[in-house]
Order: sequence, then C-alpha cells, then structure tokens
Amino acid sequence: MPFSVLRSLVIVLVVLCASLAAQENEKKPAARPAYDPLRLPAKVDLKTHDLVVKDERRKREIPIRIYLDAARPGPAPVVLFSHGLGGSREGSSFLGRHWASRGYVCVFLQHPGSDESVWKNVPVLRRREVLSRAASFENSRLRNEDVPAVLDQLERWNAEKDHLLKGRLDIEHVGMSGHSFGAVTTQAVSGQSFGLMRRRASYEEKRIDAAIAFSPSSPKAMTAKAAFGGVKIPWLLMTGTEDVSIIGDTDVASRLAVFPALQKGGKYELVLEGAQHHAFTDGGERGLAPRNPAHHPAILAISTAFWDAWLRGDEEARKWLDGKGPRSVLAEKDRWQTKLD
Repeated sequence: MPFSVLRSLVIVLVVLCASLAAQENEKKPAARPAYDPLRLPAKVDLKTHDLVVKDERRKREIPIRIYLDAARPGPAPVVLFSHGLGGSREGSSFLGRHWASRGYVCVFLQHPGSDESVWKNVPVLRRREVLSRAASFENSRLRNEDVPAVLDQLERWNAEKDHLLKGRLDIEHVGMSGHSFGAVTTQAVSGQSFGLMRRRASYEEKRIDAAIAFSPSSPKAMTAKAAFGGVKIPWLLMTGTEDVSIIGDTDVASRLAVFPALQKGGKYELVLEGAQHHAFTDGGERGLAPRNPAHHPAILAISTAFWDAWLRGDEEARKWLDGKGPRSVLAEKDRWQTKLD
C-alpha cells in the first residue's frame, strides 16, 4: 500500500476517533461545581419590601422587611431574623442580602418596645438607661409572640391573590435567627425551656425547622442544661472571644455555656477569635475596634451552608458543613465544633 494512502487512512481514523469521543462527551452531564456557600447565581434581582404585620389579637403592629430575589420564581424556604436591643428591621442586612441571593425569602422583624424607637429621641446620656429598661421580661414575651404572628400572616399572604408573596413562600421549611436580644428570641421560639421562670414553660414554634443564634446567652435563673437540653432541631451558635453586651452585662462565659448543654443532632458552634458584639451587624459601634474583614465572609459561608443543609436538605452542603468546609473559611484561632448524630 502506498505511503500516501496509508497516511490518509490514519488521518481518517484519528478524525473519526476524535468525533466519537466528542459525541460521547456530549452525552455525559456537565460536572457539578464544588459546593461553595459564598457563590451567587449569575442573575440575581434582589428586592426589599417593607410591610407591617397587624396582630389584631394583641393590638400590635410588627414592621418587617422582606428580602426577595425577583429573578427566582416559585416557593422558597423562609428565614426569619430578630434584631438586637434597640435595633430595627434594617439591621444586619448583609445577612438578608446574601441569604436571599442564595434563594431564601428573608423576613427581618422589628419588635416595638425594644427597637430603635426606644432611644432615638432620647439624650445620649440617658440612652443606656432606657435601653436597660427595654431589655425586660415583658418585651421578651412580646418578641416571642411576634414570631408566630408573623408566620401566620406570611401563610395568609402566600395564599392571597395578587399579593407580592403569593406562592413565593415554602412555609414547610422555616429557619429562625437573631442577634443578641434577637438570639434570646430565637432560642425561646426554637426549643428553649423556661421551667418555672415564666407562666409558660415554652414558647416553641413548631413551624421552625432550624435556628441560628448570633451572640446567644444562657438564662441567669436556671442552668443551661435545664434550658437547652431539650432542644431537638438543628442549632448553629455564633459568638466571639470578645462578645460582651454593653447592656445587660452578658459575658462570653454565658454565651459559651449554651453549646455544651445541647444534645447531639445537628448542633454547631463558631467562636470567632477577637470578634466583638458588633461583628454580626452591618456597621461598627462607637468606641469599639474595627471589625475583622474576614469575619463577615466566614459568617455568611457557614450560616448559608447551615440553611442549605437543614432547610433544603442539600447533601453537598451537609458534607461541607459536617466536614472540612468550615475550616476553609476560618482563621487558625477561630474555634469550630459540632455535635452530630
């Protein structure tokens, strides 16, 4: 066989093999990218909506801010957030923006009586006094009752014709979160026991599937084990080595006492080295050290993975959360521990 003919045959075979290989590769599904809780979709149309929930039974109005990705149709899991003492529905927006961009409908509550209205028109020297009074058992009770009132209204809006939330809410998958006094609220409605401390032994809201407490704390009138030993749903606790409250004198020891009291089963704790109380908010606080710029990305990554794992049932998120994922976004001295099944 002439060499030129042989060379032509070889070229034909090479082209044919390459074509067959290309066809075979087209049949294979594209490899799924590694799980990354900080990755955002290519298209996000983030909207905020300020609404008011009217609780007729208690004659109480609860302002809320809703973060919603208008580019994502269909029902999405709901995440509630409760602000700290003297805060508002506008606080910790970095959480609402990121979680909503990841596909959650985020509802940030504002609690009258312990919100910004307490101090806004008060002379600076009297603000600590009025804030201390607002951190009361009565306001704690009102906050606890705000949560089911908001969930009830969300259910009605989800079914209401022509409402902006019509069909947008997956009420079967609800997360609860909050910072400081909002963490106290979160703990109360997601499984904390009060024993004989109050008229009601529990404010547990059964519609809540998982909870995140930013700057949690232990009660002073009973042991942490008695308060938190019966918590059944997944909890994620986040605090810092310098996380001390200006009002109420809650110290780091009180915050760290919560995790050891929890039973196994989807329980997590993050302690950020050097993080102060304002680490979980948007802005700095006067007189405090600047926030470590690495803290917010770590907070966003771990909280998002927690929601993905426990509200969406995402197996890759669960592997990331229960495995080496958190360490990839943390500094060497940040502490991370789990209580798994």
